[in-house]
Amino acid sequence: MKKILIIILLFIGYNSFSQNIFVCTNGEVTFFSKGPIEDIEATSKSMNSILNISTGEIVFVVPMTTFNFRKALMQEHFNEKYVESDKYPKGTYKGKINEKIDYSKNGEYDITSTGILNIHNVDKEHAEKGKLVIKDGAISIKSEFNVAVADHKIEIPKLLIDNIADTVKVTFSANYIPFKKDK
Repeated sequence: MKKILIIILLFIGYNSFSQNIFVCTNGEVTFFSKGPIEDIEATSKSMNSILNISTGEIVFVVPMTTFNFRKALMQEHFNEKYVESDKYPKGTYKGKINEKIDYSKNGEYDITSTGILNIHNVDKEHAEKGKLVIKDGAISIKSEFNVAVADHKIEIPKLLIDNIADTVKVTFSANYIPFKKDK
């Protein structure tokens, strides 16, 4: 886990530590695909994220093998046939919150973020809406958006093309605390 946080810190720059950097080490990501035969849903509670409040930069990293499915066979197919977790072990988002937020005040804010979502080693620009809440020095962010599997070159076998939606709904939530450097 420390390795992932170090990688994230390198993404957003190592310059402004202390009070400007907030981290989340157990964010939750869920995706849902509505299918005519069976719905597909999976959740990971292993998302890592860093938010730089001075620049608005935000990074998320999710190990693909941490998604849990209702059925073991779905999980196996997801990792082996669709996202190819052995080749592409993580999904990432690197972006920026567009609004200027006063992080010193408690409040609830509608936000937008623009950035690059990388799944299956394919980058795709995204502009998404979310909700940011500040309460007593802690920050939380929630969002819901759609991802087209074709945008990330995830191939659905022709046999299953009618069973799996070509767009999946992704929801995430992250609770941030101030980053503290190890001494």
